[in-house]
Amino acid sequence: MPSAVKQYIIHLHALLNAQNANLSEIQAAYEQGWARLTEKYYPKSEWPETEIIAPLVNHDEVFLTLYRELYYRHVYAHLTPDLDDRFHSYENYCSLFNLILNSPGPVPLSLPVDWLYNIIDEFVYQYTSFALWRAKAAGKTEDEVLILAESGQVWSCYSVLNVLYSLIQKSKIQDQLAAAQKGEDVEAAAGEYGAISLYYGLGYFAIVGLLRVHTLLGDPTLALSMLDGIDLNKRAFFTRVTAAHVSVYYHTAISYIQLNRYPDAIRALSHILFFIQRLKHFQRGSQFDQINKTADRMYALLAICQALCPTKVDEGLATAMKDKFGDQHAKMVRGGDDSLPVFQEMWTHGTPRFISPNAPPYEDDAALAAYAGLVDPSQHQLNIFINDVQPQLQTSTLRSFLRLYTTLGTDKLATFLGVDEEEVLEMLMVAKGAARQAVWAEGSLLEGKVVGVSDLNFGIDETHVTVAESKVSRKYGDYFLR
Repeated sequence: MPSAVKQYIIHLHALLNAQNANLSEIQAAYEQGWARLTEKYYPKSEWPETEIIAPLVNHDEVFLTLYRELYYRHVYAHLTPDLDDRFHSYENYCSLFNLILNSPGPVPLSLPVDWLYNIIDEFVYQYTSFALWRAKAAGKTEDEVLILAESGQVWSCYSVLNVLYSLIQKSKIQDQLAAAQKGEDVEAAAGEYGAISLYYGLGYFAIVGLLRVHTLLGDPTLALSMLDGIDLNKRAFFTRVTAAHVSVYYHTAISYIQLNRYPDAIRALSHILFFIQRLKHFQRGSQFDQINKTADRMYALLAICQALCPTKVDEGLATAMKDKFGDQHAKMVRGGDDSLPVFQEMWTHGTPRFISPNAPPYEDDAALAAYAGLVDPSQHQLNIFINDVQPQLQTSTLRSFLRLYTTLGTDKLATFLGVDEEEVLEMLMVAKGAARQAVWAEGSLLEGKVVGVSDLNFGIDETHVTVAESKVSRKYGDYFLR
């Protein structure tokens, strides 16, 4: 082990065990020190095993558990984890969370807020990575199949959700957030554990982790309900960590799209993309590369939402979206059956890979063969999305005809569209339904006031359509200022 690495381990251990922990020094050692030494000594290999560094830190079990978490995080980020790595990392997380949740009193440990978020984020990432790897029954060796058959609880959906909900319960974070919203005493709601920054931070970021897990499991309603205690109209605690800020808005937007609430999705995407644009000027490093990739996905989702529900967005965002996905956006706006493959392409590009809560039945060969023929969770979510979008694909042509008239007979409209009158009435009702949507203002993200979201309003009787186009007057002041 290089002497610089030895000194770093001893220094980090001393910082974490100091009487009055200096969080800014711990943050610098955790972020910059670890990254610098990784780049110099371990770009393509593992850090030293815990057995090697244990004598340097007097076999401090708490520190060694934290070190192992960093060790496996490095393996996942820079190398390819094998089955042993996946299992040992899970066991280490079990040890870490058992220590935090089941100790007789609060664990005397202070960690910077970034580190707390990264522990939860990496825990969720490794679970989703394992779930995706485990779901591919093909290509597994006999030994791997045997081990997976015998260890169903390792990285099981139940155990991951249990940890995240237990952290929320232990920290009483939802009670604290509710008390803050009502203007009551937060300290009284916090209790013995919640008043400590370690428990508060882990409990709070467990909410962000659950938002992500429920989104990936395909349950947008439960995902959005996780944020009930957090007011997105105010500067929330998660904005202190850039990656958490991006994750919250990205997964919120996906959930809103799955619920067909496009104006709310557009607002969430606009907020975070505008934030990332401002961030670009002074952020560098691997974490920001990841944020840039997520931003690219979000522009794809914004293009989908803008095609399905045209809304005024910041001109800089609209330009950036058209630079990246201008052709695809134009095809989606035109509608018709030709646009369907483009919607599929953009949805696949913009969303993460969804996961199944259930492991393949490795213990039963016949059931495993049947499982291999089931629809992949990502494909299942794509099918649901396309089923929601398909009825709206004809409305763009319909809207273009309606813009030309103030009153129009349904028979004439049917002739233009080449369909019968009954089908025209169906299309008009779909367009009318899409023009009114629930839009969130405050309170639970699942609530919302139904408002008109289209610039084209029309009334239908049995034989005529009456059109009222509402044009928004241009703000010349903004135009000249720009």
